Amino acid sequence: MSRIVTLVLVDATGAPLGALPPFDVASPWWQEVAPVVAEARRRYGVEVAVLRLLTGAGPQATGGAVTYLGQVASPPSTPLLPAHVPLAADPLRAPYAEPGGPARSLAWATGELRRLGRPVETTTQQRTWNLSAIWRLDGPGGTAWLKQVPVFFRHEAAVLRWLGRTVPGRAPTLLADDGDGRMLLDHVPGEDRYGAPIGERLAMAAGFHPVQVRSVPDVAELVATGVPDLRGHALPGWIRSRLAGSSTVEALLAGLPARLDEVRGCGLPETLVHGDLHPGNVRAFAGRHVVIDWGDSFVGHPAFDVLRLVEGLPDAAASPVLSEWCGRWRAEVPGCEPERAVELLRPVAALRMAAVYAMFLDGIEESERVYHATDVDTYLEQALTL
Repeated sequence: MSRIVTLVLVDATGAPLGALPPFDVASPWWQEVAPVVAEARRRYGVEVAVLRLLTGAGPQATGGAVTYLGQVASPPSTPLLPAHVPLAADPLRAPYAEPGGPARSLAWATGELRRLGRPVETTTQQRTWNLSAIWRLDGPGGTAWLKQVPVFFRHEAAVLRWLGRTVPGRAPTLLADDGDGRMLLDHVPGEDRYGAPIGERLAMAAGFHPVQVRSVPDVAELVATGVPDLRGHALPGWIRSRLAGSSTVEALLAGLPARLDEVRGCGLPETLVHGDLHPGNVRAFAGRHVVIDWGDSFVGHPAFDVLRLVEGLPDAAASPVLSEWCGRWRAEVPGCEPERAVELLRPVAALRMAAVYAMFLDGIEESERVYHATDVDTYLEQALTL
């Protein structure tokens, strides 16, 4: 599946210039813009920074016709087509999606790397969408990554700082951050493990267990740095604030406090939770696993992570991962009931995911909502069946 890309161009002031003729890009994923930038350069000799999605056809944000807004330093030599698209300001627009935004962020990142003795020779835009903008920065000192996130993910830097101090090597190394969503991360070799087999998921779960155990005495510190507090007492209100309104949601919320009281009775401690621990957020290299993308992290029940790790697997495949996870916690906290906690939290995990996607939808501009348009209903339906 490929994309048919239209790039509407603006100059550094945001003044519209027109659109490049549509072109094909083999990679289907809308948020991956590196191939868009490369193909625009190859076909039309234009250097463009993709700012944001304007329109896209299709509910899955993959393939088909997609239109982006891109910034150029000067009009290209290629004749441009007329483009009539809304370019009005939006209070929910990310700073990196504004004209001049990428340049300001790259200036900060290259300055920080220069201060660290790692001058930058080349920069490559990798991704931009409502959840992040990512650039690769290469130089004689190696590769680093600029990651910029919206306000609801800005605690990621604090989490990475804690991880680097207490369990080094388990997450990307934070080289610098500006306190306003920009982070500079050291390179993590390897590949993201989407579709990892069960044996590898077992290894991921085993490697992640010490991180959560180590976080137990530090949960108050993590909350104080801005990490969301979704411990049992706070979780129902957080979910309600994002999902209240429909009869379906009210029915699911009605028994939630009592259910969470039962979960507390199972005796497991509350920990740092990654929040999106699927294999695609784990990079593997030479038998080592590094967990990436901590923007969804919070303080809460550790079972949320193992349930995400086995999400979508048939019961027979999920069973050994859950069994080993439970065994580790029984050894860690004698007398606890991890199996019961997992079963009680299955519908809560789906309900929490619905609330997360509702938070995304409430915090992003209209054109970007297509990325998450079906996610809330998908997880609400899942919660009803568990």
